[in-house]
Amino acid sequence: MHMSRFSPPHLRRLLTGAVLLALAGTLLQAPTGAADDAPRAAAEPAPLAVVFEDTFDGPAGSAVNGARWQLETGDNVNNHERQYYTPGNANAALDGQGNLVITARRENPNNYNCWYGRCEYTSARLNTAGRFTTQYGRVEARLRVPRGQGMWPAFWMLGNDIGQIGWPASGEIDVMENVGFEPGTVHGTLHGPGYSGSEGIGAAYSLPGGQAFADGFHTFAVDWSPGRISWSVDGQVYQTRTPADLGGDPWVFDKPFFLILNLAVGGYWPGDPDGSTVFPQQLVVDYVRVSTADSGARTGQISGLAGKCVDVAEANSANGTPIQLYDCNGTAAQSWTVASDGTLRALGKCLDVADNATGDGARLQLWDCNGGPNQQWVVTAARDIVNPQADKCLDVTDNSTANGTRLQLWTCAGTANQKWSAP
Repeated sequence: MHMSRFSPPHLRRLLTGAVLLALAGTLLQAPTGAADDAPRAAAEPAPLAVVFEDTFDGPAGSAVNGARWQLETGDNVNNHERQYYTPGNANAALDGQGNLVITARRENPNNYNCWYGRCEYTSARLNTAGRFTTQYGRVEARLRVPRGQGMWPAFWMLGNDIGQIGWPASGEIDVMENVGFEPGTVHGTLHGPGYSGSEGIGAAYSLPGGQAFADGFHTFAVDWSPGRISWSVDGQVYQTRTPADLGGDPWVFDKPFFLILNLAVGGYWPGDPDGSTVFPQQLVVDYVRVSTADSGARTGQISGLAGKCVDVAEANSANGTPIQLYDCNGTAAQSWTVASDGTLRALGKCLDVADNATGDGARLQLWDCNGGPNQQWVVTAARDIVNPQADKCLDVTDNSTANGTRLQLWTCAGTANQKWSAP
């Protein structure tokens, strides 16, 4: 989704407060550029550690997890889109079956105003700005797109520095875009200084035999490493881009980006809906996942007092699950990755100091990795595991060796209940 060349790129705050609406974006026509190779099987991936995952589990009608996503609100004049993006669960809600459903409707129950007058449609747009960013790794989503003239679903990313340097200097990575008049084709595109809008660098992938992407779920991904990004559909790599593809223009993709999901209605590229377009239409999202191959990572058990292990209680990956001492048993709940970004990860989430506390007795829990100082740890040569923000140590409460004893932060004392053998 890229900023229109018909209006000067600018930032918009469509949400109140400090929420960045990094927003804009998108094409006037299908992206240019050819893939470097025909579709081929994806290479066998290196072992990956999940750093962000949303499987959209929850009761039907629930809004998305606000710790992971924020909803942008308002219209988008840059692309001449027709929808108004609404807050809450009005147009983005869980279906109770493990999916997020973003719904575009021909309606305006709240008398929203758009750039062209009274809005004709509502939809939703979500991003992870301020909640999660990633630099490199595999970024993927399993989606079922809508169908119909004027529909424009997208899964994409913007450089986290867009608030400082603007678009397209921030860079944009479109993992997947589909326009309704091409039911069997998706596009993957890069945008940056000198190659934005209709000059974006990318390629298309089409299903064989006249199939439509709206007929079922498909997995759309990029594999992203320094100076290299590859796009795939259902494991079939269909293009790879490097700085050599940019004709001397800057490569602006070696920095953190945040994620965006949206369903636009109308705009320069897809055109407006017509009499053939049936509403409502839905973009159904099974999951969004970001995994990284961390060459500096080490994975294994963390053992300490009485030879017992740091353990995620009940092997529960839910946010807020306590961290405890337990007999070492080789399960995933005791498999910790000491990552080069300073985090300790298990079950796809991070060891977290609850409520960002720094005092003695602060609770430790499992939580979505978010880059906060309460998720930073240093494993010292003296076998302490220290949270630098608090300058305190990972500690077994009351020096107890009982299974289920909670772990906490405590002033480093060099005692046996603060000594650990980490990978």
